[in-house]
Amino acid sequence: MTSNQQTGSRAYLFSIVLVAIIGGLLFGYDTAVVSGAEQALDRFFRSATDFDYTSWMHGFTASSALIGCVIGGAISGMLASRLGRKRSLVVAALLFFVSAVGSWCPESGILPYGQASGTLLVVFNLYRILGGIGVGLASAVCPMYIAEIAPARIRGTLVSCNQFAIIFGMLVVYFVNYLIRNHLGDTTEAIQTAMVSIGWRRMFLSEAFPAATFFLLILLVPETPRYLTLTGHDEQALKVLTRINGAAEARAIHDEIRQTVHEKTERLFAYGTAVIVIGVLLSFFQQAIGINVVLYYAPRIFENMGASGDASMLQTVVMGIVNIVFTVVAIFTVDKVGRRPLLIIGSVGMMIGMTALAILSFSGTIGLAALVFIIIYTASFMMSWGPICWVLIAEIFPNTIRSQAVAIAVAAQWISNFLVSATFPSMSAWSIGGTYCIYALMALASAVFVMKWVPETKGKTLEEMSRLWRK
Repeated sequence: MTSNQQTGSRAYLFSIVLVAIIGGLLFGYDTAVVSGAEQALDRFFRSATDFDYTSWMHGFTASSALIGCVIGGAISGMLASRLGRKRSLVVAALLFFVSAVGSWCPESGILPYGQASGTLLVVFNLYRILGGIGVGLASAVCPMYIAEIAPARIRGTLVSCNQFAIIFGMLVVYFVNYLIRNHLGDTTEAIQTAMVSIGWRRMFLSEAFPAATFFLLILLVPETPRYLTLTGHDEQALKVLTRINGAAEARAIHDEIRQTVHEKTERLFAYGTAVIVIGVLLSFFQQAIGINVVLYYAPRIFENMGASGDASMLQTVVMGIVNIVFTVVAIFTVDKVGRRPLLIIGSVGMMIGMTALAILSFSGTIGLAALVFIIIYTASFMMSWGPICWVLIAEIFPNTIRSQAVAIAVAAQWISNFLVSATFPSMSAWSIGGTYCIYALMALASAVFVMKWVPETKGKTLEEMSRLWRK
C-alpha cells in the first residue's frame, strides 16, 4: 500500500477544490461584468429607432441575469440529483460560455450587426438570462461539491474558498473592464464612443476564456463520493475517498455514508421543517442586510459621495481588495472559531456600519467617514455572512435531501437578491438614510436568528447532520 493510500493526498484534494472554485470565480465574474458595461449599453439601445429604451428597460437589462439565477438555483437540485454534481457543473460551464459569446454578439449572424432594435434587446437579455442560470447552478452546486469532497475538519475552510473565488472574480472583472475601457482611445470622448460600439461587447466576451477553462478542467475531476454512493457506485466512491483520506479513514467514512444513504425516509421534510426554514432564512438574511446594494451600486454610491468617474471606479477596486482580505480572514478562522460566532460578530459589525451611514446620510455628511463605514460594513460581511452562509447551506442538510434543500435555499437567496436590488432605487428616493436604517435592523435580526436557531456545525461530518436533525 502506498503512502497516499495510507494517509490520503492533500494535493489531490486541493487540486479538485481548485477546479471547483473556478465555478465560484465565474459566479462573481458574471454578476459583476455588467457594472462596467451598463452605461454603454444604455447609450447603445437608446439609439434604437423601432422602440423607446426607457429607464425601466435599462434596469431590467442590467439585472436580467438575476432572473436566470433564480431559475438556475431552483433547478439545481433536480440536476444535481439526476445528472450528478460534476455534470451539473459541466452544464453551468457551457451556459457561462454560450452567454459570454452570445452577449458579445447578440446579433448571432442573423440580425444586422451594430443596429440596436427591440429584437436585439430581447436576444441580448436571453443570453444574459442563460448566464444567470449558470450562476444559479454554480452558486448551489460548487459549495455542495466541495462540501461532499472535503474532510470534516477542513470543510469550512475549503467551502469558504468558493466565496473567495466569487469576490476574486468580481475584482478580476473590475480590472478587466478598466483595462478594456482605457485601451479604447486617448480621449474621454473617443473612449465613450468606442464603448458604445465595441467596448461593452469585449467586456462580456472576456468571460468566455475562464468559462472554457472551467469546462475543460471540470471534465478531469471525479464525482463526489456521496453522490456515487447514492447512485450505487460504492467501489468508485471508496476509491475517491481513499485518494483523499487514506484507506482506513475512507472505509469508516464510506460506511457512515451508506448508513444515511439507505435510510427509508428521503422526503424533503423527512427531518422536519426546521432545517428547511433555517436554510431559507440564512439565504434571506444574507441578502436582506443589503450587501448587494453596496456591491452593485458601489460606483454610483461613491459618485454621490463626490468622487469622479475614474476615482469612483478606483474606490470600487479598493473595496474589492478589502473584500478579499476579509474573506481570507473567514477562510482561516471558520474551522477554528466556528460558524456561529463569526456570523454574530459579522452581524454586529454590519449593524454598526449601516447605522453610521444612516446617521451620516440624515446629517448630510459625505466624504471619508462614509467610505470608512462602507468598508467596515463590507469587511464585516466578507468575514462572516459572505462565505459562511454558503458553508452552512452546503453542510447543514442531511445527505438524502441535500440537493433538493440546497436548491430551495439558493432559489430563496436569488429571489431575495432580486427584491433587495430592485427596491433600492425607489427606497433610496424615499429616504437613503431610512433605507440604511432598515438594513441595520435586518443585521440586528440576523444576529438574533443565529443565536436562537442556527446550530454549530464545526467539525461535524455531513452524516452527523442526519442525527442532529433527527433530534
